[in-house]
Amino acid sequence: MNKTKSLAVAWPTLILATSLCFAQSPSDRVHPQLRQLNAGETTRVIVIHRVGAAHGAGPRIEARTGVALRNHFDSVRQSSASLTEQEIITLSTDPEVEYVAPDSPVKAFALDKGPESVGAYAALAAGYSGKGIGVAVIDSGVSYTNCDFGVNCGSAARYAAQISFVKNPNGSWTAPDDGEDYFGHGTHVAGILAGQGTFSTSYANQFNIFPFYYVHGVAQGANIISERVLDSTGAGTDSSVIAAIDWAIANKAKFNIRVINLSLGRPFTTSYQQDPLCQAAEAAWKEGIVVVVAAGNYGRDGYGTVTAPGNDPLVITVGAVNTRGTTDRTQHVVTSYSSKGPTGIDHIVKPDLIAPGNNIYATQCTMPGATSGSVAACPLIKTYAANMVSDIDYATASSQTASKWYFRLSGTSMATPVVSGAVAILLQQNPSLTPDQVKVILMATATKSNFVRSYVATDPTSGATYTVDHDPFTIGAGELSITAALAYKVVPTASLSAASPTAVFNTSTNQLTLVTNSGAVLSGTQSIWGAQSIWGAQTIWGDQSIWGAQSIWGAQSVWGAQSVWGAQSVWGAQSVWGASMSTETSTAVISGDK
Repeated sequence: MNKTKSLAVAWPTLILATSLCFAQSPSDRVHPQLRQLNAGETTRVIVIHRVGAAHGAGPRIEARTGVALRNHFDSVRQSSASLTEQEIITLSTDPEVEYVAPDSPVKAFALDKGPESVGAYAALAAGYSGKGIGVAVIDSGVSYTNCDFGVNCGSAARYAAQISFVKNPNGSWTAPDDGEDYFGHGTHVAGILAGQGTFSTSYANQFNIFPFYYVHGVAQGANIISERVLDSTGAGTDSSVIAAIDWAIANKAKFNIRVINLSLGRPFTTSYQQDPLCQAAEAAWKEGIVVVVAAGNYGRDGYGTVTAPGNDPLVITVGAVNTRGTTDRTQHVVTSYSSKGPTGIDHIVKPDLIAPGNNIYATQCTMPGATSGSVAACPLIKTYAANMVSDIDYATASSQTASKWYFRLSGTSMATPVVSGAVAILLQQNPSLTPDQVKVILMATATKSNFVRSYVATDPTSGATYTVDHDPFTIGAGELSITAALAYKVVPTASLSAASPTAVFNTSTNQLTLVTNSGAVLSGTQSIWGAQSIWGAQTIWGDQSIWGAQSIWGAQSVWGAQSVWGAQSVWGAQSVWGASMSTETSTAVISGDK
């Protein structure tokens, strides 16, 4: 039966003057998708409070408008609700409402030489393991019944806290709605970040398994705070993620939460300034929490494919490297599926960093109630049983038995916790660092001159090939180096911002300039590949910019046959995503690149 469109609801044309002397139509405060509801239809929304609004704006908005809001997230200046179009119109006229956005769905992105390639072994040998640093893993949860966050399967002392926002935006701690992993993605992410690799040590000898490869995380001393926002299918909503970020801010001091890991995301259709996920991430950043976000796995679709909230200029956005099984960085390449910048709509230069993320071995999810020797696998592991790591892949064993302890995945989701672990290590070394200082140090010490100009990647399942250009919109500042970051002697100025710049393209001259959030132009009128390359050897600040005067790319212009622009421009008025949302390639996550 055809639905009848509401004809009674009309969007007001009244212009309201705010206390900031800013004139704005109420309809400008509402996402276009929410202006096309059917008669009587309700939809889930996120209400962003006005910048500068006093604490507790949500209840005041309810009192003035008579519109009931479901939950209030004061730390990130947002509320959630399920509303009709008329209720949305009413909200849009309130002086403390900045923007009303859809409560959009989010999802997880899903033997490589990972931790050792970025210097985790050397950091551990020097006494840096991220000890005492709390990392909020906002994902599908983290398994209780594994041995990687305690001591030899004893008390999981580093599993500091757990909470779920899947069914209750106010939080739940009781099974089956708790911080346990009921899907399989979050445990793998946490294992990359901070797993001890217990069953790849001599502890496994009692089971006649004699490991020769140590499957461990980057920051083995970091504390894990599991915040579950993705359900048993790996899907969630904006409001769940926002609630988790809000909780992390509120509990920062209690658990020493200095890092948030977001190995998830979604496409976007508005500027980061109006995107509720981005604004929540910014709120955490401004409260002193480093937010590390996956770039997305849409790189095979071309440029302008970074997802939200990785499109926000403040956060550290991470792309994925294929190490090809070696620590020799001259052999490393960016994966074909790693999303590329500049971002749609705002044209922010992303990603910021790249890190190992192809075919990563890490902790396998086990379901609640599993006992030693009888490990019930989570849905992701059951569906992709071929990705269970065989014992003989990391140990001398009597048979090629699928390991109960380790799983293999690829994606920027896997690269993100590598960087989060590095952040924890850096904060252990110097706890006084701000998020902006951390971002500067990691970008300034990343390596980039080891990358070839381009190469051809192959999907091992389909055999399809993809040409990958190692340009700044693909590799960012370069590949993470924990060793170089720990040795970095320059402490960046704490008061300055490390927000990623905006790329401005002049269609008449085919020239690109980069503009900082302060309005400074960094690269003049030179080509992105010329003498004013955006990724030079200097620091990130102002005239001494990380995108400084020393070119690493030579004279070859980016505007060639494999142009950033491709068949579909990223510079138009519409988002790169167009009218429909893309779906990521599952084979990229499960099979990776060869």
